[in-house]
Amino acid sequence: MILQETYSLSNGVEIPKIGLGTWFSNGDEAINIVKKSVEAGYRHIDSAQAYQNEKEMGEAIKNSGVARDEIFITTKLAAEIKSYDEAVKSIDESLEKMGLEYIDLMIIHSPKPWQNFLEDERYFEGNLEAWKALEEAYEAGKLKAIGVSNFEIEDLKNIIDNCKIKPMVNQILAHISNTPFEVIEFCKENDIVVEAYSPIGHGALLDEEDLKEMAAKYNVSVAQLAIRYCLQLGLLPLPKTTNEDRMKSNAAVDFEISDEDMETLKNRDKIEDYGEASKFPVFAK
Repeated sequence: MILQETYSLSNGVEIPKIGLGTWFSNGDEAINIVKKSVEAGYRHIDSAQAYQNEKEMGEAIKNSGVARDEIFITTKLAAEIKSYDEAVKSIDESLEKMGLEYIDLMIIHSPKPWQNFLEDERYFEGNLEAWKALEEAYEAGKLKAIGVSNFEIEDLKNIIDNCKIKPMVNQILAHISNTPFEVIEFCKENDIVVEAYSPIGHGALLDEEDLKEMAAKYNVSVAQLAIRYCLQLGLLPLPKTTNEDRMKSNAAVDFEISDEDMETLKNRDKIEDYGEASKFPVFAK
C-alpha cells in the first residue's frame, strides 16, 4: 500500500510517498481533516505559516492516537522572510504554535515574496540568510530535515554553492500538463526529493475528456491517474481534499501506467487557464 511506502531523504530521514495538503484548511476543519487522514492511513501532513493552521496541525497530531514519530509534519517559512533574524524568530514561532519538540521538515515557501513572485529579482542574499537559520535549527535538532519550495535551478544553485547543507526537498507545482522536467532532473542529480503540490492541477484536470478516457482504461479516476503519474516520475504528490472518501481513493493508486501512456501524459499541452486559481502567482506564472 502506497501510504506505507517512503522515500529516503539525503540525510536518511524517511518521508512517506504521499502527503496530505492543507492549504485553505483552518480552525476545526483543519483539525478534522488531519483526524480523517490519519484514520485513512496517511502519515504525512503538509502545512505552512501562510496557511495559518499550524496550531491546529500540532493539536491534531498530538490527539491523533498515533505516536509522534510515526507522523511526518511539514511546515513552510513564510515567503516574505528574507533575513536571518526574522527566519530564526519565525522558526521558533512555528515550533511554539505547533506545540511540538521538533518539526520533521521545514522549507522556504518561495524564493521570492508572493507579491513579487512574477518579478525578476531573485532574492539570492535573503534566501541564503533564511537558509542559514534553517541549517542552524536543523543542527540543533529542532528540524529533522530542511528544504525549499518553488525554487528554480538558479535558486537551488545559489543555496548549493554557498551553504553547508543541500536542500533535501524542493516542493513545486508539478502535474500532468505542467511538469518542469529540467528542475526535476536537476533535483534528482543533487539528491533532492521533489514534492508535487496540486498534483491534480488544482482540479483543472478533472474535466479533460482525454484524461477521463485514459483513466477508464485503468478503471481509476482522473485524480488517481494524476497522482500515479507523479509517483511514476519519482515525485511525492501532495493531494489536498477535505473529503474522507477522496482521501482514500487518492491513496488507492497501486496500478501501473504504461510507458506509452506516460509519454502521452508527459507531452500533453500545458494548461493555460486554472480558472479561479489563476489569480495565485504560482498558477499565473
